[in-house]
Formats: sequence, C-alpha cells, structure tokens
Amino acid sequence: MIEQLSWKVGGQQGEGIESTGEIFSTALNRLGYYLYGYRHFSSRIKGGHTNNKIRVSTKPVRAVADDLDILVAFDQETIDFNFHELRDGGIVIADAKFNPVIPEGKGVALYAVPFTDIATQLGNPLMKNMVAIGATSAVLDLDAAVFESVVVDTFGRKGAQVVEKNMEAIRAGAQYMKEQLDGSTKTMKLAKADGKRRMFMIGNDAIALGAIAGGARFMAAYPITPASEIMEYLIKKLPDFGGAVIQTEDEIAACTMAIGANYAGVRAFTASAGPGLSLMAEAIGLAGMTETPLVVVDTQRGGPSTGLPTKQEQSDLLAMIYGTHGEIPKIVMAPSTVEEAFYDMAEAFNLAEEYQCPVIFLSDLQLSLGKQTVEPLDYDRIEIRRGKLMNGELPPLPDKDNFKRYEITPDGVSPRVLPGTKYGIHHVTGVEHAETGRPSETAANRRAQMEKRMRKLEHIHFPTPVHKQLRHEEPDLLLVGFLSTRGAIEEAMERLEQDGVKVNHAHIRLLHPFPVDDVRPLVEKAKRVVVVEQNATGQLANLLKMNVGHADKIASVLKFDGNPFLPGDVYTKCKELLAQWPPLKISAMM
Repeated sequence: MIEQLSWKVGGQQGEGIESTGEIFSTALNRLGYYLYGYRHFSSRIKGGHTNNKIRVSTKPVRAVADDLDILVAFDQETIDFNFHELRDGGIVIADAKFNPVIPEGKGVALYAVPFTDIATQLGNPLMKNMVAIGATSAVLDLDAAVFESVVVDTFGRKGAQVVEKNMEAIRAGAQYMKEQLDGSTKTMKLAKADGKRRMFMIGNDAIALGAIAGGARFMAAYPITPASEIMEYLIKKLPDFGGAVIQTEDEIAACTMAIGANYAGVRAFTASAGPGLSLMAEAIGLAGMTETPLVVVDTQRGGPSTGLPTKQEQSDLLAMIYGTHGEIPKIVMAPSTVEEAFYDMAEAFNLAEEYQCPVIFLSDLQLSLGKQTVEPLDYDRIEIRRGKLMNGELPPLPDKDNFKRYEITPDGVSPRVLPGTKYGIHHVTGVEHAETGRPSETAANRRAQMEKRMRKLEHIHFPTPVHKQLRHEEPDLLLVGFLSTRGAIEEAMERLEQDGVKVNHAHIRLLHPFPVDDVRPLVEKAKRVVVVEQNATGQLANLLKMNVGHADKIASVLKFDGNPFLPGDVYTKCKELLAQWPPLKISAMM
C-alpha cells in the first residue's frame, strides 16, 4: 500500500481532460483523501496540449508533486511532454487508438487501452474519459462504484440513462485494465483514507465565498484569466443574498463602478489580473484620494502585456504597492492557502472600511485555479466592522458649513457618511481638498491632508501578517515566500532538515505596509536567508532588503518560466546556495 499518489491526465484542450480530472479527484476527495490539483492549459478555447496533475495523499498536501506515478494519455503528445516526470515503476495508460509509444531505458510500464473504441461501442465516443477513469480504478484497486455519486452529480440532470451509460463505461474500462494487469504487481493500492468529508475547491471559489461572507453585495468585473471564476461563481450565488454582478465593458469601468457602490455604502469589489490592474491604476488612485473603501483582487499571471495568460507568475508585487501615480495609503495582502483566501477576503472588506483606502488582495494563478482539499470553513470567525461610518442622525451644522468628511484626525481616518445623510453634505473630488472636500491647493492644507492620509499606514492591524514555522532559535537558513509557494517551501524545508540543515520559514501575508517588526527578528537570527518567488527580478527579496536590511545574507531562488515551483526545485537550489556561500550575493534562477 502507498500513502501518496501522483496522477496526471493529458490530451488536447476541449476533449474532456478537465472533467476527467474533476471526476477522478472529487471521488477520491469523498473517500477522505487529501488532494492538490494543478491544471496546465493553453490560452485558447480548443486545441493545444492540456493536462491535469492531481496529488492524492492520506495527509495534507499543498504543492504539486515532483514526480508522477500514473500518466493517462489521450494522445502521443501527452506522453512526449510528460514522460520525464514518471518515476521508475510508473505506469502509462494510453488510448490504443493512437498506437502509443514510450521512450526506452526507464522502468515504466505502458498499457494501451482502447478508450475510444470501448466508448464508441457503448454508444458515445465522448465517454472515453470515463473508460480512462475505470482503467485507473483498476490500477488503484478501487471499486468502480466509488465514482457513482460523482457521476450522478455530474450527469444526473441529463437523466438516469446517461448516468448508467457513463458508469458502464467506467466499469468497462476497469474490466479491460484488470485483464491487462492479470495479477501484476503494477497495482498501486492506496492506504485507506480517514473517510472525513472535506471541501475541495479552487482559490477563486474561496475568494468569492469569502466576499459573500464578508458582506460584499456588488461585484463589477470584466472577464480575464485567471480571475474569471470569481465573477462566474458570484453570478450564480450573489443574487441569493440580494446582491448583483455586472460584467462591464472594461476594467476601468469595473473599478469605478466598485468605487461608486462603496461610496453609496454597499460593500463592493472587482477582480482581474495584471493587464486589468494596469488599466485600473488611475481609479485606484481616485479611491485613495477620495478615501473611499475599495477591494481589488489581482490574480497574477505571466506578464508583461498579454504575456502568459494561463501560466503561473508572481510579478505584480511591486506594481501593486507602488503602481499608482502619486502617493496614497494602500493595503496589499497575500493569502497562502485556499482557507486563508476565504478568511482574508472577508477581512479585506473590514480593512477597506476601517482605513478608508484601497485594499489589494493578491493571488496567483496556482492559488486561484489550483484545487485543494479544504477543511470545513468556520463562518463564526467572520465579523463585519465598518470603521468610522456614521449611521443615524448627525448634529446640525452651522449655516453654510459642510460636513468635515476629510477631518484631520490623529489616526488619519476621518468620519464617513453615506450620501443623503442629513447634515452630511460634503464635496468629493479627486483634486486635493480641505476637510469639507472643497478643492484647496494651499501648501499648508496639502501637507496636512497628505500626512493625515499616510498616517493610516501607522495604525493598520492585520491579525497574522506572517505565517511562521520556527523550529530553531538561530537557524542556518530562513526560507521566505508569499502566496502559493508555501507548500513547495514547506516540503523543501523537511528535506533540508533531514540533511541536517536547521531551517525556519516565514511566509509573508501582509506585504504593504510591510510587517517589519515581525520579519526583522527572523532575518537577524538566521545565518542565511533565501527568498523563493516566481518573477525575474526578486521583487519580494528587494522588498525585504528595503524594509529590513541585511542584504548581504539574502539570496533569491527565482522561477519565471510559467510553471509552479516543485518541492524538489526549492530543495535543490537551496542546497546549491548553501554549498556556494560565501560569497553571499548569489541568485539561483530556475
């Protein structure tokens, strides 16, 4: 029996690869296994190679596996692209239709199964993916019946006959594969899972659900990979809570609509990727100047320009902190797991209202679209805090005086009212203004208002700005990362510890204002610091050096080829760096 399995299905985009992985992984999730899935796909609707790699384990996993146990191939290209991942003793299950061939010299077994022919004999060649799932179940020694509830949920609306046909295809695939194996030791029986029911979701669904839980009732957005699923989820769910989603003509309109809704008192947000955030830059500056709460989700992808729309990258960090012209207070946060994405998204709306400023919620493609096992969410942890929003009747104002919407306060946050509130009239403008909102260009007013706005950054409270794994008082190595690299870093950390290296780990969840007081002691106590991130210029490392110092002990492990970090990537590069130090100023690029 094995405790962990890595399984991948691949073929041409549009021939059911995603649904194959979805049915396989959902069934195993319902048995109580922990899963982590990552989908490689092209930036087109149909055609081009795509694959779905799913890691199955009896213990929690948060990263793509280094190697591969089973490869299910619908074409030769899948074998050519992915064969190198297969470990010695791995299995290829391929459609016999294309006469599959595997390279020699590696201990991998090839089983040609007539997926298409079996499906065609059953009445529909499209069911070849069900035949493939059945063949996989035989290798894993799983009863085909474990897939029945998923098949019912997937095809039930099409009628009992369709459900039965798909189950028949699974059983036929399983039977054919059993005959091929014929008692072979090639079976990979998984150790029994705990049977507990857990959620299995992508980060974008968690972000959308967190928005609902956090009181958001309006979303304006323009479709873009890898953010579109947030909008798609809320189109279905938000009306049930009295909310609405508007698909706008572009990202500029989306951001300004969200600003308008927040000004009116509705918790609202928008979501996009790098190109969309570039278009939103001026509007985000408007929210900062008018001190209007605003939440913007940036699901990072490969850039610049159109770049790699369907590939992993973390290159928007500095743009999200410094991208607007001029200077405004801004909060930039970055969850590292799907669970954190849910809770942090709800908290983003509290922070936006409490500090009356834009909150940038950073994600990346791996976190947004990678599917993970998630423990049941605790809705009692969610609270709604609206800061200095003044409800009820205001005291009368002297004649001709306006409400001091931008009043100079010690904490930088001024009282806020909803439009239409009696005695709450004030100007709202993107030019510099006095306390009542009236335009003012005097030097004294400019200093006072700028200092007031920037004072907000001194008072921001974020419950867990850094996720810490501290095993040693004075470690040989401190690993630092943000967003989806957490799982790969944690596994690399375990391997380094086994080699006798003392390792601590800090994953930054609040990127601006930077949590200096939390991070500096960790850097000071470590002999070496390695920052793991997916961009070409070491943006997080530079942020660390700028805020904490100690540049002489900080090095980077960078990857920017569109693929996520594997645990082995981080482990290997850290070993290389440790062997080369000193000298200290080293950067290891993937």
